[in-house]
Amino acid sequence: MHIRGIILEGYSNAGKTSLLKAIKQYQCQDENAERSVVILGEHYSQVLHNKNGEYVSLNQEEHLELLSERVGILKNLNNWAIQLGSASRRARGLFFVLERFHLNHRAAFPNTNNNEIIKIEKQLVSLGAKCILLTISPEVVEERIKSRQPDEWTNKTNEEVKSSIKELLHVQNVLRQQSKLSEVPTIEINTDEKEWNKYARLIIEGNDFA
Repeated sequence: MHIRGIILEGYSNAGKTSLLKAIKQYQCQDENAERSVVILGEHYSQVLHNKNGEYVSLNQEEHLELLSERVGILKNLNNWAIQLGSASRRARGLFFVLERFHLNHRAAFPNTNNNEIIKIEKQLVSLGAKCILLTISPEVVEERIKSRQPDEWTNKTNEEVKSSIKELLHVQNVLRQQSKLSEVPTIEINTDEKEWNKYARLIIEGNDFA
């Protein structure tokens, strides 16, 4: 196989951006790692988008089309490498990282027909994808959400804080439930300790990922 990749899933404040940075750093320092890398942040794949200051949510069909297009790009790149013949992972391998992808879709549309997202997930598996679901313990949720942008929480009421905590834990549980239904193998990582470099090393060096 010429390709392998990671899908980072998790609700806001779970640490996707921090882990993505650590993975990029770790991968580029590995002398045997792939020289060709594709990294797509959440703005290229999530359901909700901020366009010119206004939030726009894609419907199910629109989001499936978006995900299919992104997977199609990876498939075409992999097919190109295969046509060139055998070579080392570093010379011709492709490493990809996707943020907020198939589980983001499942969580947004949990009670609809899943046949199309299952097709996409099977394609991801054929491309060597592993999913990493980042979660936070209830005990540290308030500290985590406030630490990201402290100024925004200065004038928030207790009810607003409680509502944000409740929403995070709810969506996190939905993502956890949907990961069990997904075709893509999923590893859940609790990020309470914020040990991003450790998580990156475990993910990339894991025996089931190499």
